[in-house]
Amino acid sequence: MITVDPNAPEPPFEQIRARFAEQIEDGTLPAGERLPTVRRLADDLGVAANTVARAYRELEQAHLIETRGRAGSFVAGAGVEREARAAAAAYAERVRALGMTADEAVGLVRRALEH
Repeated sequence: MITVDPNAPEPPFEQIRARFAEQIEDGTLPAGERLPTVRRLADDLGVAANTVARAYRELEQAHLIETRGRAGSFVAGAGVEREARAAAAAYAERVRALGMTADEAVGLVRRALEH
C-alpha cells in the first residue's frame, strides 16, 4: 500500500519512490510484479501523473523496476539479487568455518562461474 503524506518534508515523488523501493527490497513486491499504471496510481493517491512518473523513472534508474512499453512497469529482478546476497552470505560463513582465506574463496567462485 502506497500513501502520500502532504505534510511530510519529503516531496510526494520521493515518498512514492521510497515506499516502492522498501517493498521491493523486503520482498513485499516480488520480481515480475506489475505496478499500477502512472495514471491509476496518480488518481488513487491524488497527485499529478508527473509525480508518479518521476518516482517510476527514479526506480527504473536504480534498476528496481523496468518499463516494458505498453505492457507497463514491473518489479525488476531485485528478488534475484536478494537471493544471491543470501547465498553469498551462507557461502562466506561456510568457507570461514573451513578456514579458507577470502582470496581462496573468491578464486573458487570465479572458477565456478567460468565453467
